[in-house]
Amino acid sequence: MRRLNPLLLCLLCCSLLPIAVEAAAIDSLKKFIQETRTVRAHFEQTLYDRNARTIQESNGTMQFERPEKFRWSYEKPYQQLIVGDGTQVWFYDGDLNQVTVRQFNIAIGSSPAALLAGSATIEDNFELTELGLQNDIEWLEAIPKNKESTFEFIQMGFLRDGALKFMALRDSFGQTTVLSFSEMEKNPALASELFKFIPPDNADIISE
Repeated sequence: MRRLNPLLLCLLCCSLLPIAVEAAAIDSLKKFIQETRTVRAHFEQTLYDRNARTIQESNGTMQFERPEKFRWSYEKPYQQLIVGDGTQVWFYDGDLNQVTVRQFNIAIGSSPAALLAGSATIEDNFELTELGLQNDIEWLEAIPKNKESTFEFIQMGFLRDGALKFMALRDSFGQTTVLSFSEMEKNPALASELFKFIPPDNADIISE
């Protein structure tokens, strides 16, 4: 039986209990994807180094519309925006007035956005493993099949009612990003303009 990342256990103050592993979290993920066309939520994000020291704390809002459209807006401590329009992914740094543009398939393939907003079957891009129930949160682990992915694994925690509450991502540098979602709305009406990005005047544009 696979277990939660020890760092994540420490961060979330969860005690590991010997339990029978059922397909609860994977079922919750598949149901979430099948029944959810659009999502709007607030998030709190904390980045930790490999020694569990806090590097950065941030927050903001996210929206996505399946298939393959999403908007991830950081409000604090810096204003940054990530927009996927199905063809390209735009990364905008407001302080630098700099835009980085990547082809959608390259940018999203094995990323967290592929789990939430992607059009492909989940198992096409990830190996899914149940991690069990911890403090009323059902956990799973998603390991990218693409070995060139920037993430070693993604762990997701669902409430008993199937709502997504946590995501934890460990990158190739050993850093862990923990996301906590709140005020999540399923299938709200979202304006199409949310998933379009027009670079600001005089912005420095970098294509990759």
